[in-house]
Amino acid sequence: MTSVAQDHTSRPGGPPRRSLAGRIPNPGFDAFGSIFGFIYTFLAGNVLVALANAPLVLCLALVADPAAAWPFFLALCVTVAPSLAGLFASFQALHDDGAAAKPVASFLRGYRRGFRRAALLGVAAVAVLLFLGVDLAIVQSMPAAALLVPVIVVAAAMTVSVAVMAIAGVVLLPGSGLKSLLKASLYLSVQRWYLSLAMLVLLGIIASAAVLQPLLGVALAPAPLLFVAWSNAAYAYSSVLRTS
Repeated sequence: MTSVAQDHTSRPGGPPRRSLAGRIPNPGFDAFGSIFGFIYTFLAGNVLVALANAPLVLCLALVADPAAAWPFFLALCVTVAPSLAGLFASFQALHDDGAAAKPVASFLRGYRRGFRRAALLGVAAVAVLLFLGVDLAIVQSMPAAALLVPVIVVAAAMTVSVAVMAIAGVVLLPGSGLKSLLKASLYLSVQRWYLSLAMLVLLGIIASAAVLQPLLGVALAPAPLLFVAWSNAAYAYSSVLRTS
């Protein structure tokens, strides 16, 4: 009676057979390292985003009805854009380095390098959204509200989509100028409208979580959902670069 361990013996005139144990792949640690890298990046990213937007998070936790003071909270959102640049940089490092990525260092590096351009994008987006918000409040009492309100809502959605896409471009294409990134972001937001729609849904979930449960929402929701948004943006940019 032969054992399984003896299955590796050579047969006459044939190649040596591997044992059953040799034919079963040994579980490696790559998958575990990859999972840990994602979890660590997401947790660190949430903490760093909360710290970078501490005034916004604190005010959301203290004010009972943020919607009543929406211009104030929208103005506080100017700090979001640079923190997105840092978070997207940590996602890029995770994509490039895998489990060896250092999310905290990558976040800080991306925040520092992309601060100027991301901050300009954030200020511009907040200014446009404030303008559109005031317009929306004015036109609601007009006879043409049924026509103008959808236009304003679409313009606001496009503003957010283009801004986030451009911030992703700041990280993905660091050598590109801000004007070129805005043109590319507008083009991609329209051409890949389904990705823009998915991004807006994800951002809506994050905003809802932050308003309903500021501390818990900011601690858990942003990084995993923004990783999907960043992946979509990276795919959109890469698809255009491949065809150009």
